Amino acid sequence: MFLVALSLLLYLCLAFFIERPQTIELLTCFTILFATYIWIIRKNGENALTFWIVASLVFRACFLFSIPQLSDDFYRFLWDGHLLNAGYHPFAHVPRYYMEQSVPINGISSELFNHLNSPDYFTIYPPVNQFIFWISANVGGDLVWVGVFVMRLFIFLAEAGSIWFIRKILTHHQLPGFHVLIYALNPLVIAELTGNLHFEALMIFFLLASYWFLVRNQLILSALFFSLAICTKLLPVIFLPLYIIRLGWRRVTVFYAFTFLFTIFFFLPLLNWEIITGFRESIGYYFRKFEFNASIYYLVREWGFWKYGYNIIQTVGWKLALYAAASMVLYMGWDAWKEWKRIEPKTLWLGYLLLMTIYFLFSTVVHPWYVCSLVAFSVFTNTRFAIMWSAIVVLTYAGYSTDGYHESLAIVMIEYCLVGIFALVEWRYHSKGLVQIRS
Repeated sequence: MFLVALSLLLYLCLAFFIERPQTIELLTCFTILFATYIWIIRKNGENALTFWIVASLVFRACFLFSIPQLSDDFYRFLWDGHLLNAGYHPFAHVPRYYMEQSVPINGISSELFNHLNSPDYFTIYPPVNQFIFWISANVGGDLVWVGVFVMRLFIFLAEAGSIWFIRKILTHHQLPGFHVLIYALNPLVIAELTGNLHFEALMIFFLLASYWFLVRNQLILSALFFSLAICTKLLPVIFLPLYIIRLGWRRVTVFYAFTFLFTIFFFLPLLNWEIITGFRESIGYYFRKFEFNASIYYLVREWGFWKYGYNIIQTVGWKLALYAAASMVLYMGWDAWKEWKRIEPKTLWLGYLLLMTIYFLFSTVVHPWYVCSLVAFSVFTNTRFAIMWSAIVVLTYAGYSTDGYHESLAIVMIEYCLVGIFALVEWRYHSKGLVQIRS
C-alpha cells in the first residue's frame, strides 16, 4: 500500500503542481515513479495482478480533472474542434489566417490562438482525432477544461481497453499474465497518454483490438480496427507488409481490401482538395523544419554544418525518410525469409517494434510520448529496450525553461548511447535478455 500511496501522490503532483520548466521536480518525480515501477514488475506475480491493474487505472484517473502540464498540443486539438463545429474544414487554412481575417468563430479567440505552438502550420490530425476534437469543442464550448476533460475520457477509456486486450492476448498465447503491468504501470505511458492527451493511446488500442480479432479469424473486424489505427496516427501503414507472410495471399487480400475501404470511408467527411493540400504541407514541414531528440539526423546535421556551414534539414529530412523506408524494406525481407516456415501471428509484435524503432532512428523528431507505442509492443516480446528508453527519454524535458526550449545534445547523446548499448547487448543475449522479468 505504501507504493500505491507514494505513486498516487507523485501522479497528483504531475497532474496539478509540477510544470514543464520545473526540471528538478519533474525528473525527481519520474525517477521515483520508474524505480517503483521496476520494483513492482520484478517482484509482483499473478497473485497481485488485479490489484495493480486497478491501481494503474486509479493513477490515470488522477489526471481526469487537470490541464496537461507537459504539453500544449491540446489547444490545437480544441482549435480544430471549434473549426469543425462552425463548419470550417480544419485543413483549409493555418490558424493565423482566421485571426488576420477576423473570422468570427465560436470558441476561437486571441487567447486560444496565443496558446498555439504552431499557429503558422496546417493541422496534421486524421479523422478519428478530428471527430474527438469536434465532440470535445462542441461539449466544452469556451471552457477549455471541459473540452480537455472530454478528450481525456476518450483516452482513459482507450487505455482501459488496451489493458483489457493485452490481458486477453497474453492469455491466448499462454504468456505470463502479469506482463500486462509492463504497459499498465509504465510512468511514461500514464503521464504522456492520459496525462498529456496524446492520441497514441487510441492507436495502441485499435492495433490491439485489430490483433485480437485477427487471431480469432475475424478478418473484417480486424481490418476495421486497423483502419481506425491508421485514421488516428497514419503511422500503422508501415506495418501492412508484415501481414503478407503471416496471412497468405488470399487472406491478406481480404484484409488489405477492407482496410482500404474502411479508411476511405472514415476519411470521406474530410476528403477534398483541402485535406490533400494540408497533409502535403504538414508532412513537408515535418521533414523540412521540425527537429527534436533525433539520433541519426543530428549526426547528419552536424556533418552538414561542418561541410556547408548551415542546417541542411531542408534537403536531408526527406532523404532520411527514404533511408528509413529502405531499411524497413530490408527488415521485412529478412523477416519474411525468417518466418516462412514459422508463420505465427504473434511475431507481428516484434515486427511492429522493430519497424517503428527504425522509423524513429531516422526521424527528425522523436517526442517522449512516441516511445509509449514501443512499450506496448514489447509486452509480447522478450525485448525490453523500450522500457529503458521510456525512462531515459524523460531527460529531454530538461531543456524546457521559462524562456523556451534549449535542447542539450549531451542529453540526447547519452539517451541514444544507453538505449543503443542496451539493445545491442540484449540482442546478443536474446535468449535470456538483459532485464529479467519473472515468468
